[in-house]
Formats: sequence, structure tokens, C-alpha cells
Amino acid sequence: MQNNASIEGIRIGIVGSGVSGLSLASLAKRKKARVFVSDSGAFRENAARKLESMGIAFEFEEHGPRLWESDLIVLSSGVAPTAVPVQEARKRGIPLVGELDFVAPYLKGKRVGVTGSNGKSTTTALLGHLLQRMGMKAAAVGNIGSPLADYADLPLDVLVMELSSFQLFWANRLPVDVAIVTNLDPDHIDWHGSYENYVAAKANLLRMQKAESWAILQGRDLHFFQEFDAVRKIALGANEDFPTEGRIEIGEREAVLWRETGPKRLFSFDRLPLLGRHNLENAAMAMAALEALGFDASAAEPLLESFSALPHRCEAVATINGVRYVDDSKGTNVAASVTALGSLPGVKIVILGGQGKGEDYTPLAQAVKRHARIALVMGTERDKICDALEFAGFEGIRKVQDMEEAVAAAYREALPGETVLLSPACTSWDAYPNYKERGKHFQRLVLGIREGKGLGEPSEGN
Repeated sequence: MQNNASIEGIRIGIVGSGVSGLSLASLAKRKKARVFVSDSGAFRENAARKLESMGIAFEFEEHGPRLWESDLIVLSSGVAPTAVPVQEARKRGIPLVGELDFVAPYLKGKRVGVTGSNGKSTTTALLGHLLQRMGMKAAAVGNIGSPLADYADLPLDVLVMELSSFQLFWANRLPVDVAIVTNLDPDHIDWHGSYENYVAAKANLLRMQKAESWAILQGRDLHFFQEFDAVRKIALGANEDFPTEGRIEIGEREAVLWRETGPKRLFSFDRLPLLGRHNLENAAMAMAALEALGFDASAAEPLLESFSALPHRCEAVATINGVRYVDDSKGTNVAASVTALGSLPGVKIVILGGQGKGEDYTPLAQAVKRHARIALVMGTERDKICDALEFAGFEGIRKVQDMEEAVAAAYREALPGETVLLSPACTSWDAYPNYKERGKHFQRLVLGIREGKGLGEPSEGN
């Protein structure tokens, strides 16, 4: 599909009827295409109603013959290259396009693309918050919750987009003014097949950039992006092997951006109402992005104080009997949980487990040994995580059946001054529809204790 080319009258098949699929279908319908939505999953009444209200034909439980009559097939977020419609379309010579490329011609204003293994949502939301408070017409969209297609044709000054590796895998035509890669660690290996493929998908964000655009990266990750010489880079942390046009330093009390013009304070840490050192890095990248866009970080610094932590991302839930309870249900991979364990101060009781992504739990076990006294482990990955913990020589292992048992055990065992941290290092799909529902369940149980509903008596010591 060429930029700004008309799709009026073209037969477009949308694969997937989730949030992004419905949004893509709506955009294609507004552009007067002949739209058909195909989903091999079970019938979804809400999706069917929305499609019917737009006058869009659809099918569930199969990819039938009508999909192969399409002039163009558009893949909604998460459709893998091994999926049946992808393979069949290639056999039949039907052009395929990913979500980002389909929407790109209709986006207005400057663009910031945010990706990485962890911290994407917080960085995206924080940058959007700052821009809006500075009076810009800005939106934080994409994988953070609002589908990108919903923002087609809107007259925005800046569009801040959280982009997943799934979306970027298919992307070829979405140049951004500023790219942010928060960090890179193994994730979604089951989808991509290897860490190298996962990194390559993330690197598409820089591959699509024009010369003299900006990219903000971790110093330790610079070697993944050395081929993109035309992109100006700002590194968080030093890496003497790869020179950059800027460098972010996280000091004891403030974050500073160094460029040829000299040092520029980005923010003082006491301005940021978020838990954990990792959030200092997220905020530093967001503030550096403001500078790269041509704004003054000094004007934005006071606005940090009005930002609230996103739900289920190292979110403080309650303090009960001197024990702090923190919900990091969004910690769905090993790197996220390792970061949470190391970023939050003090001794921890950590709740782990769920459905895995094919990751190695050795780094998780090492972090648990360093930062936790007890690990409460549940879910389908329970035995694998426990094996890794045992191999690392960690002795505080407790196997539990579910969240109720985990929270009850944490309440009994926790000592004043400690933190009970839900950071599972796994997806929630073995027991919950998503990480949000898992986090909400944890919060309900904790708040139930605080309100006197009780789950046992707290420990007085071991």
C-alpha cells in the first residue's frame, strides 16, 4: 500500500477481531474500502455487534473462502508469521500489510515510537502526560491501550506510540521523529523463535527512521543498533565502544542529559512520584525525548509530580502492619521481575509464576536470592521456577496453588519493613484473561486484609 493511496472500493480482509482488528476495520470502512473481518477464534458477541453496527461482514471460527477474495489482507496486532492466513495469503499471492503500515499514511503530527522489553507503557504515558500538560495536542496510544487506527486523521501535534515487537515485526513504513527503546531482554521467544529475531523486530523502529532523527537507547544495547549510522543517538549510560550524540546520566539525586552544548538537568528525583530505579530510567528517557523534539525539559520538570503510576506496574497497593504490598502484575517476563526485585528497596516476599514464554529462569532465581527472603510460586511454570530457585541455592521456596493462598502466606510470613511484591515473571493466561485481572485480584485480596476481612495472622518473627 502506497502512502496516501486511496483504498476506496478495494476488498480488504482484516485478520483478527480484537481491539486493534475492530479499529482497523473501522478505519478501512471510513476510507470506503469493502471490508471483511475474519477470526478463527470463538464467536465474540461484542465484536459481532460492533461489526454489524458498521455494516461490516465477518466470520468466526475459521478463515473461509471469502478472506481469499481480498485484494489486500491487513494483520491486526499479534498475528504471527506462522499463522494460517499469512501462509495461505502468500501461497495465493495476496498482498499482506501489518497494522502499523496500514495506519501510517493517515497519522498527523510528530511521532514518537516507544518500544523495549519493559517500561514501554510508563514511558509512553509519562511523555504523553507531559506534552499534554505543556499545552500540546498530544496522545499516548498504541499498545498502551488505545489502538493506533483510532487516531487516524486527527490533527495532533505529537503522537506518542507504544509499539510491541509483534507490531514492529510487520512494520516497514512508519518513520518516527524520536525512537525510544527502553531496554532489551529476552521476551516473547515463543512467538519470535529466538532472541535474535525478537531484537530484529525491535530494531525495525530505527530501520524506518529518516536521517537525523533521534533514538534514545540503553548504552548496553547500542551494539544492536550500530548499523543505523544516520540516526542520532542518545544513550542512557556510557558505552565507550559506540559513540553517540548524547548521553543520559542517572546520578544520586538527578538525571542529566549531556550533549555538545553541555549538561542539561532533566529532573530531580524528588519530583517523580514513582517507585523504583527503573522508573527513574523511564522518566529520564521521556524527558530526553522532549529535548529531542525541541521542547525544554526544565519547563516539564514540575509536571512530573502530577503523574500517577500506571496500574499493575510497581503500583503501591497498601501498607499493613508495616508491610508494603506492591502490584507488579505487568511483570510478565523474567527481565521485568528482575528489575522490580532490584529496584525496590528492602527485603521482599515475592509472588511468582503463571504461564511461561519459554524463558530461562536462571537470572530470576539469582535476583530472588539477592533480594527476597521468601518466594511464593504458583501456576503452570511453578515446578520450572522452583527448580531454578533450588539450583541457585535459594531456600525460601513455598509452593502455592493460587493467588488466595499466596497472599495469605505472604500476610502470615511478612515482617514489618518488608515488601510483598507480586511480580510473576510469567503471563497470566493459565488462570486469568490478562495481567490486569490478575493484578486486580491481588489488590482485592490485600485490601480485604486491610479492611479486616482477614486471611490469617501476621508473623511476629521467624
